[in-house]
Amino acid sequence: MDIATHPASLYWLAPVDDFDEALARLREAPGDGVAALAALRSLAEKRLDFVQTRRLDRQLDRLADRLPPDVPRLKLAVISSSTVDHLVPGIRMGALRRGLMVDVLVCPFGQWRQQVLDPGSELYGFAPDAVLLSLEAAAIMPELPLDAGAAEVADAVDGVVNDLAGLWAILRDRARAAVIQQTPWSDGTPLYGHYERLVPASPGAIADRLDRRIAETASEKGVLLLDLNAAASDIGRRRISDRMLWHHAKQILSPAAVPWAGDQVARILAAIRGLSKKVLVLDLDNTLWGGTIGDDGLDGIVLGQGSGTGEAFSAFQRYVKRLAARGVVLAVSSKNDRVNAEAAFAQHPEMILRQDDFAAFEISWGDKPTAVRRVAEQLELGLDSFVFVDDNPVERDLMRQTLPQVAVPELPEAPELFPTCIADAGYFEAIAFTAEDSARNAQYVANRARHELRSGATDMDAFLDTLQTTMTVGPFQPTDVTRITQLINKTNQFNLTTRRYTEAEVRAFMEDPRVLTFAARVSDRFGDNGLTSIVICRPPQDGPVPEMEIDTWLMSCRILGRGVEDAMLSVVANQVRERGAERLVGKYRPTAKNGMVRELFPRLGFEPQSRDHKSGETSWVLPLAGAVNAAPGHLHVVDMR
Repeated sequence: MDIATHPASLYWLAPVDDFDEALARLREAPGDGVAALAALRSLAEKRLDFVQTRRLDRQLDRLADRLPPDVPRLKLAVISSSTVDHLVPGIRMGALRRGLMVDVLVCPFGQWRQQVLDPGSELYGFAPDAVLLSLEAAAIMPELPLDAGAAEVADAVDGVVNDLAGLWAILRDRARAAVIQQTPWSDGTPLYGHYERLVPASPGAIADRLDRRIAETASEKGVLLLDLNAAASDIGRRRISDRMLWHHAKQILSPAAVPWAGDQVARILAAIRGLSKKVLVLDLDNTLWGGTIGDDGLDGIVLGQGSGTGEAFSAFQRYVKRLAARGVVLAVSSKNDRVNAEAAFAQHPEMILRQDDFAAFEISWGDKPTAVRRVAEQLELGLDSFVFVDDNPVERDLMRQTLPQVAVPELPEAPELFPTCIADAGYFEAIAFTAEDSARNAQYVANRARHELRSGATDMDAFLDTLQTTMTVGPFQPTDVTRITQLINKTNQFNLTTRRYTEAEVRAFMEDPRVLTFAARVSDRFGDNGLTSIVICRPPQDGPVPEMEIDTWLMSCRILGRGVEDAMLSVVANQVRERGAERLVGKYRPTAKNGMVRELFPRLGFEPQSRDHKSGETSWVLPLAGAVNAAPGHLHVVDMR
């Protein structure tokens, strides 16, 4: 597939052999909603055009009333200055291939300002989790005489951006939703050719300034960007926009671009719900370097200076290293001799990645799906957070068939295009970047050392003592809001209720005097695990004051098995008791992924209170008059409250 020729075709997805036949089988297949959704998602993960995307979206509508309750969902409201209804199937299919069901409300065309300002508008009645402001430049770009100076242009643009920022603030206050601002789409014809940007009041110069100021202000205000201008710059605006459709139907985006544009929106929505991928699993031979290390030897592999192909593999390694620096966890799965593979990383002078860059290093002659399962167990992460990159189409096909949860890009043959393919697929879409993100891969690498130490230990208590673990607990801090929101939306396994909250909702908890918040950091002699556990406690809506309910309790799997949950409960119970509460209530809402905490409350001394037989939700109560389990002796607790 030539990326330059087919830029908006979702080329990183595998092609669909016979869409009509596959859709017919899907419609006729019996089974429950879970099986039907899996089959529908499998087809959505193929390379679809606009018509196929719409047809599959209609099939998703037919399935809506059969879906299980624990499927991740998100409500998106779109307010726009152009016609965007045709974009909805692209958004929904892009979300579905990421495991997310999105309900979309498209507000009336051109009424974006009224929808935000009117508290009784259908926007607020929809109660969205996210709001997308899709604006084209003509709707907000100031009109100035061409001889206007730079200062006049700057003032006019600042006025527009300040107006937008006011609308963002209203949205976040009233809707408690994540706000996504699309950078204004502009494909106007230049007036001055290459001199366009040197004239402050030219349409191109104003659009450029407006784009930059919106991005800067969004960063300051915590608003997300849908940066279609940047995304489209690599693939050519004329493939995305159709002027005839704008004049006749007020459609900025061409229908041919809908699968691509919808995927751009969906990757942000998936990131909001914590569904971005976390782990990049890499093959070695002909993926990280050219040639086969076992056959060609250390000196025979193609890497680094001396050839264009070798430089391309080096560029890919640099890109992978940068991904690790921004928080992507790296792993290797290779059919190889371990001695040869380790020698390549340790001895090749052009090698950019090193073995210590990888949190898991699976080298064996067995099948790769089994190896990836071992990596998932070692990292204690779900397979649906994995991306598998391999140059061999047979290995890619086997992975898709055996582990459909794992994302498998259809890697181009040219190594020069490997980084572009991974980036274009949007697997690792981010909605924030924190210091803890940059340390994540290093934390998992350190966790590998902990596992190796534990596997050699014969006495678990002695092993835990040698870790020298410290847990520091305090209330939520403004500087941690982004990380806390990440944890709330990404953590699935150790998560008692799997409630999802936006940054605005987290801040509301912090400002509510009735709510108690707890954030725990865990460190040991191998390093700092960062902020890894949170608890939110608040009075039940209709319950008595002497009772506090654990609204949210979650913990990173990296710190399981060290008694952190016992220590956390001890801190929480003491604080709740000091507030005058006599009982602490906990709820467990079962999902497909949080079975590991099914027995947590009874193990910690809670007594059964009630059970909802339809949803399976159980309620537990801990009387606070008696003693509560203390923190384990090997764990030092620092209470910062």
